[in-house]
Amino acid sequence: MAQLKLAGVFTVLSTPFNDDDSIDFVTLKNECDWLIEQGVNGFVLAMVSEVLRLSAEERKQLTAKVCEFSAGKIPVVASVGAESSKIAVELAKAAETDGASALMATAPVAFAATSDEIISYFQTIIESVSIPLIIQDASNYVGQPLDISLYVQLIDQYGNERVQFKPEAKPVVERLKALKQASNGRAKVFEGQGGAELLGTFPIGVVGTMPGAEIPWALVKLWQALIKGDVSRAKQIHEPLANLIQLQTTLDAYVAVEKYLLVKQGIFKSARQRGPVGFKLDQKLKTEIDQRYSKLEDVIKG
Repeated sequence: MAQLKLAGVFTVLSTPFNDDDSIDFVTLKNECDWLIEQGVNGFVLAMVSEVLRLSAEERKQLTAKVCEFSAGKIPVVASVGAESSKIAVELAKAAETDGASALMATAPVAFAATSDEIISYFQTIIESVSIPLIIQDASNYVGQPLDISLYVQLIDQYGNERVQFKPEAKPVVERLKALKQASNGRAKVFEGQGGAELLGTFPIGVVGTMPGAEIPWALVKLWQALIKGDVSRAKQIHEPLANLIQLQTTLDAYVAVEKYLLVKQGIFKSARQRGPVGFKLDQKLKTEIDQRYSKLEDVIKG
């Protein structure tokens, strides 16, 4: 597959499930078609796609289907992070074969690996394929923050096309500045806070953002405003967008709010998550989501 550009709004897909907890591929195709219509620049499979609740075979199948549904129109970034290098490499090779344009991996989280072991883990993945690897620091949800020196070592070794980053450790803006300085501006970075940090990170230099799938129409407009230098419009969109994202306080909360809004918009038939889950929406929170969603919708339409 021809290499497609890794830049812009790369939406992290939500995985729909049937009542028996199998993946609902009919709804998944509907989601992909809708997102392309909204103007997103790429698909991503990652933590809010509930990949940690899928088997390795399901992850391969999910990636293959998303590559099929993208039909070469936009790039697909496949999640390959695992608790062992062997499984990560297996996922990476399958994703490349099925047509993914790039991979994304978190560090293992179940064991306290040394820095050398983590470096070796990422090196093993990178060297197993010919497509880029985006290294995700998901420590706002799981694991520990990755050291900035790790990023720089991998850029020095493989170059900034082969290895890119989605750093989510806080404080986001300060750490992005440190990464840019340490890498002499070479690091290619995706914002990873659902768009909530774009006003602060875009001026420093990010190539794109990786938000959830629930409000692509808002993220595309925000990104376009930033690209055009329309700061006033970007701020206008950002405020209600950030207020909505603030309700997604944990990984399970993120997924719950995302799926609730996908059902609300008629994209999903069900907000089902695979259990066990650590967060459920009550009616009070649903009302708050609806109110914040409506304010964002009004700003986009206005």
